[in-house]
This record gives sequence, structure tokens and C-alpha cells, in this order.
Amino acid sequence: MSTSATRPNILWIVSEDCPPRFGCYGDPHAATPNLDALARRGTLFEHAYSAAPVCAPARFALITGVAPESNAPAHQMRSAGPKPDRLRTYPEILRELGYYCTNNAKTDYNAAIDADAIWHASSPTAHWRDRPDGAPFLAVFNIDGTHESAVFGDHTSAVDPSAVRVPAYLPDTPEIRADLARYYRDIADMDAAVGELLGQLAADGLAGDTIVLHTSDHGGVNPRSKRYCYDEGLHVPLIVAAPERHAHLFPPPGTRIDAAVSTIRIPPTLVDLAGGEVPAYMQGASLARTDFDATRELAFGMRNRMDERYDMIRTVRDARFRYIRNYHPHRPLGQHQGFAWLAAGYRSWETEHLAGRLDDTRSAFWRPKPGVELYDTVADPDQVHNLAGDPAYAEVERRLERALRAHLLAIHDNGFLAEGSPVQGYDASRAEGAYPLARVLEVADRIPLQDPAQLSVFLKALDDVDATVRRWGAIGVLTLGEAGTVGGAAERLGEVVELETDPFVVVPCAEALARYTGESAAVERLARLAEPDRLPPLRIEALNALTALDVADVAAFRDVVAAAADDADEYVRGAGRYLLFSIDGSYRPESVVFQWERMARPKR
Repeated sequence: MSTSATRPNILWIVSEDCPPRFGCYGDPHAATPNLDALARRGTLFEHAYSAAPVCAPARFALITGVAPESNAPAHQMRSAGPKPDRLRTYPEILRELGYYCTNNAKTDYNAAIDADAIWHASSPTAHWRDRPDGAPFLAVFNIDGTHESAVFGDHTSAVDPSAVRVPAYLPDTPEIRADLARYYRDIADMDAAVGELLGQLAADGLAGDTIVLHTSDHGGVNPRSKRYCYDEGLHVPLIVAAPERHAHLFPPPGTRIDAAVSTIRIPPTLVDLAGGEVPAYMQGASLARTDFDATRELAFGMRNRMDERYDMIRTVRDARFRYIRNYHPHRPLGQHQGFAWLAAGYRSWETEHLAGRLDDTRSAFWRPKPGVELYDTVADPDQVHNLAGDPAYAEVERRLERALRAHLLAIHDNGFLAEGSPVQGYDASRAEGAYPLARVLEVADRIPLQDPAQLSVFLKALDDVDATVRRWGAIGVLTLGEAGTVGGAAERLGEVVELETDPFVVVPCAEALARYTGESAAVERLARLAEPDRLPPLRIEALNALTALDVADVAAFRDVVAAAADDADEYVRGAGRYLLFSIDGSYRPESVVFQWERMARPKR
């Protein structure tokens, strides 16, 4: 069954958690003959980046063409918040255009999206072969063998561990080398699965009518990749191959695109290829074009809560430089996460850290972050030499800082709202007066400066009529450390802890008092906010704050922590179990915090 020359079939293959460690991307250890051949007859994007460095938020962007932080809580790891009906997913649009749309089989869209309603078929058996006679198809296949959990096992390596390159930010340990080496077998198996799908396409006589895309939902699986806003977490493969009759839609076969592009551009590309009008709410331009401007095009990324740990990072990438703003610089990147620590690499890295065997570069993961980061990814592909503040790169820094600020406002970034805020969401946050983002940014954007002279701004913000402005004033005070509690600041924080009605404002104020003045009443206030009658997002924030304190000060509230450690909510439980291990003095990097048998959420 063939289709009209003006109505291409589309086969989209997604390899989970997969960085571009392919032969066509220059990796000398990769065994990827099928993807390499696809790249030779298609267009390869050298600098493609996910909207988020973890599956659920990234997949919201992939199904809607809208950044997850535009529609809270879709930017938080694992949520099921509302999505306005007018933000239609791309399969809904393509179905209206007459396409038969199938998904095999992962969904994980991080919003209240009914897979059975948007797809003709969404299951492990969904296939283009079930379409009505003559109908064009869009078929999505998700290959999960490259998922992060692949490195949790003990399968054999396809590559000699001694041959792999260990990134500069990681210690050179046998466990880390083994994880790096084993993953090449998973990539090779994924490539074989790609070859099988392409073979089925050819056997059905459809290769000449079908545009093939390959990408990943986000970047890699090794330590400081997935969940983190460096290239290892956001860089994805992106290959688009069109048959001869549709080749005019893309650059000539074999072209390699240097411009930075985001996977958020894939949904509008699919609509465009199907002959539809790209909806105005989709936040990227179609990739079905023949010219790309490496000097102007940008890709944006983010993170907020990842499992049981809160952090807030925003980043922008051009063809060469990555710029990062850390809105929680008081938190280290290396906050313990139970699921990630199932990998031997994380356990090995923390073991080296606790033993004091790391140099400054490899120990940076375990220390509070700089407020601003800037990396020349050509000279420094591992992104360990921070150029922020270097006069030689001042113009680059200013350019990317302005671009990021404009982007946050343009997409109405919900990430500054507390999880569970009554005004989070695409519509609620855009209601007049509900979420004064520009005013919030006037406070929050001073945090990365890490300047004690900003204390007066943060304290003034504590008096604002808007709770989100007050919250970021409180976070600003906390990030200043002891400098945030000088003079009358501690007294003002005490007033907030006693009188503030919004608990998400209280948490950072109480943490600042507890950490930097030793105020025992502030510790107790945090413990009460972590009790079982509180909502999970608040409990997680309070448990994170308690984890940052001296464990001796938290021990008096062991009963509260123990209750959290046995909670039904996976993330409350993870935060509680780690803190309980710490209180009892029994924590080791190999301590089992994540419990597979109690997992109540979809596979990550």
C-alpha cells in the first residue's frame, strides 16, 4: 500500500535516555551501522538538545511542542497536571489530517493526557501495518533498551573498559569505566532494533514514501548526565532521512547541521510534514527546511524537581557555548537521589568523595553551585572550566543571558511557582495578576549574583503582596548563607517563620535560621511541615531543608522522618529514607534508598 507523493508516511524512532554515542557522531567505540547509514542518506543535527534532561518533562514537550515549564507541573519529574484542551497533541492534529497514528508504546507525558484518546493505537503491538488501506501513517516506536536502568545490571561489555574515555568531571574508577563500557552494548542492540524497523518498512514497499526520524527523549545515563543541564544530559541524536520524492524538504543527503536545535521543534515538524498548519502555541519552528543559521539559533533547557530533590536551573545553548543560571546555588548538584544511586557509577563517585580522594574538578559536583556558568564546548567538551565573569567572554555571556531572560518571559515559565501553587498551569498562571513573572524575576535573577549587597532586595521582597515574590525573597536570603542573617535579617526571618501564611515561603526562611543561627525553633517548624498531614510537595521541600542541616539538630525529630521514610508517596519516602539513614549514622553510598517493590509510578 503506497501513499500520495504529497503525503509522506512518518516513522519516528525514539531511543530512551540515549546520548549520541554513534559512529556517525564520531564515537570510535560505537557499533551503529543502521543509524550511520540513515545519517548518510539524511540530515544529521550535530547540536540537538532536549527540552529537559529527564523523560517525563521532556516527553511533555515531545507530545505537545510546548515547554513543560509553560504548563506546571509538567516541568516537575512525574506529575499529572491539567493541560488545556486547546493545546492539542500532534497525533490529534495528524489524525484530523487523515493520518493513522500509532505509538509503541511508552507514553509518560507528564500531564493528564489519555493515550487511548490521542492515538489510534498505543500498545506494545501498535504498528503501521494495521492502518486502513491507503491511509498515510505516523508510527512512533520507543526503544527502551538504552534506558538508564540498563547500567544497573551486570551484563557483559561490548567495549574494553580500559579503552573508554572517562569525562574530566568523573573519577577514574573501575565501576565508572564498567558502566561507560557496558552501555555500548545497549546502543548496539538499539541500533539493531532500528535496522529491524527499517527492514520492515522496506519489506512493505514503503521506504520510498516514508520520512524517518531518530532521536532520544534526553541525554545519557552516566553520572552528571540525566537530570543535569550540561550537554551530557541534554544532547541527543537527531537524524532525519527523507526519500527522494520528499528530499527537497531538507538539506541534501549527508548534510550535518551545526546550528543548535531543540527537540521541541519535532511536533511542529510533524504537523508541517503532514500538510497541517502549525498551531501558534507550539514554541518551535519546523525542521522541514533547507537552511539553518548557526550564528542565531538557540536551544533552551531546564530542570526543577527530579524525583525527591528540588533544584531550579535554566540554560541556553548556541552552536558553541552553553550558558546556565542556577536559581538554587546553595544546593550541590550531588543531592542524593535514590533511583540514580542504583547505578554503580554514582555510588563509586560518592565513595571517592567521602574518602577525600577527589580533586577540585571532580569534587565540584558535591559542592554548592556557582550562580552562573558558561562553557566553551569546543575547547571544553566536558564543561568543567567555567568562563562566567571572564572579560574575554563577557559579550557571549551578556548575549546568552539576555536571550534566556527573554525566553523565560516569552514562554511564561511556571518554574518559579511552588509545586502545588493554586496558580500553576498554562491557564491559571496566565490569569491577570495571578503570577507576576517579571516582578518575580526582578528578585530571582539576583540570586545567581551571589552578592550580599542584594540582601536588602530579598528582605523587601518578603513584604510583597504576592506569595511567589515573597518565596523568592526567602530563597534569596537563604542562598546568601550567613550573610543573609546579619543585622536585623535574622529577626525578620523569625517573623516570617511565625506569621507567614504560605508554607513555601516559610521553608527557606526556617532553613536559613536553622543553618546559620542555630535556631532550634526553626528546625521544629521544618519538621512540622514534613508531617504526614501536609501535601507531598511541601513535605519534600521541608525534608530537603532538613537534609541540609546538621544531622544532630534533626535527630530530635526522627519520628517525623521515620514516618516520611515509610510514606506511600515514592518521593516523600525517598527523601525520608535517605535522611533516616543519615540520622541513624548508617548511610553508605550503597544504602538502598529506592525500593523497586514499592514503586507506584511508571518506569522512568
